[in-house]
This record gives sequence, structure tokens and C-alpha cells, in this order.
Amino acid sequence: MCINSSRVISIENLEHTYGSNKVLHGINLSVDKGKVFGLLGKNGAGKTTTINIMMGFLKPDSGRCLIFDENSYSLSNSTIAKIALLHEGHLAYDFMNIDETEKFYQSFYKAWDKDIYAYLIKKLGLKRSHKVKNMSCGQRSQVTLAVLMAQNSDLLILDDFSMGLDAGYRRLFLDNLNDYVQKREKTVLVTTHIVQDIERFIDEAILIDKGRVITSGKISDLGAGLYGYRVDLDTDIKLLSSYKEVKDISINSRYYEVITYIKPIEADNFFDKALSKKIYYEYFDLTLEDTFIALTGKY
Repeated sequence: MCINSSRVISIENLEHTYGSNKVLHGINLSVDKGKVFGLLGKNGAGKTTTINIMMGFLKPDSGRCLIFDENSYSLSNSTIAKIALLHEGHLAYDFMNIDETEKFYQSFYKAWDKDIYAYLIKKLGLKRSHKVKNMSCGQRSQVTLAVLMAQNSDLLILDDFSMGLDAGYRRLFLDNLNDYVQKREKTVLVTTHIVQDIERFIDEAILIDKGRVITSGKISDLGAGLYGYRVDLDTDIKLLSSYKEVKDISINSRYYEVITYIKPIEADNFFDKALSKKIYYEYFDLTLEDTFIALTGKY
């Protein structure tokens, strides 16, 4: 086996089945040291199953998953100690207070950083005797972030980082995490189906749907080949939905937004032919969310 010292996660042709339901179909991904990597997909796409295999909770039917060059199903204790995991929810227990939460987790992690925990907790403006159960969702997320960072692990795995947070707290969570990751050269794998904020945080990503990789690469390249056009609402465009080149049609208060594989230089001819008339349209740049919906669908 060829060892890659810069490779933190290496997954090759990963497949897994629950009963008769095949949930992973040959997943491939790799994450190098110091990268922030996104595993993106709708609920049920196979993200959490992939995380469970990475952590050794599941043994895949076939394929290979290496974490720090060790088989994920037989990770050594020293390698497990390098991983901080947020698994579909908050890390803090409701019945504990802030101080008890630190004492509990600190007992498991030899590299515990009490300074980063204290720094993030101080931002809350709460006494350390404050119970987790009496906190808002956003406050709990700050405690969760403090627990994650204080572990001082080399790899952070965040399975559904959003944790039900509103837009402001998601942005704050990612801002704090990004600052920590960049200063300490940590590696991060984050899974999510909420992509509004994530494109400003991750370096590379794969987009999966129903256990299959749809696209992968640098975050700026995931939508390569897709183009967006705004069309006035008074235009009858229902015929466009029958064209395979059209990936999505959405409606906002002023426009139809049409996402297609049609290049701007070809747009005039396409719309003229498809609608049998001249129409007014304008090009717009796609967001990651636009790409996500176009490639995975709304339903």
C-alpha cells in the first residue's frame, strides 16, 4: 500500500447496503492535510453512512476507507484521539452546566486546550454554572464549538454542522471555526444539506445524491457547465421544462430563474428555438445553492 503522509482521508469505491437498500454506490473522495472539505447532499443521500464508516461504526460492504493511513474499521487508539466528531447534533448534555461539560470532556482528551474553551465560553456572557438545558440553540452551538476546538484534534468531522441554527448563528459558528482551523492548520470534513453559508468556508467538496457522486472539485468549480438566466414572469416558458439541457426552473417575485447547460453565446438560439419567439432574459451567476438544487432536484 502506498502511504501518502499529506492524505488525512482516503476513500476508494466505497459501497454499503442496509438490507436490500444500497445506500453507497462506489464513493470516492480524498482530503489532504489542512483542507476544509465538504460532503454535500440532501437528507438520505448517504452522508451520515459515509461518516459512520470513517469512524469505524460501520464496516463497508466493499471498497477502502483510510483515516491517517489506517483502515477505518480498525483505527488505533492513537488515531482515534486525533479525531473530533460532531455527529448529527450538539455535543453538550442538557443536564450539565458549562463547567461540568468541560470537566467531562477534558477527561477524555489529553491535548485538551482549556484556553480556547474559556475564550469561546466567555463570548457567551454566561456563568460557568449555567445549565445547557437553559440555553438557546445558538448558545448551545457555542458550547459545542468550544468542546470541538478544545479537543485540539488534527481532524474535525462535522456531520450536519447547522444543528438547526438560524442564518446568523450558522455564520458565527463558521467564522469562529474557520479562524481556528486556519491558525492551527487543522483538517475539516463537514457534511450538510444547508449550503447557503458553506461556500465561503470549504476549499473542496463532493456533491452526492442517492449514494452516488454527482460532481466534485474545488468549490468554485462545482457548477462548471451550468448557467443561469432570468426571464420575465409574463413570459410563457413552460415548454422549457421538456428540454434535457434545462436543469431547474424557479420562481421569485420578479423573475423565472432558469438553470441550464446552455452557454451564454448559445442562449439566443436556444430560447428562440425552444419558445418559438424572441424573449427578454439576463444572465446571472449561480450560487452554490443554485448548483445544489439544479443537480439534486427540489424533491
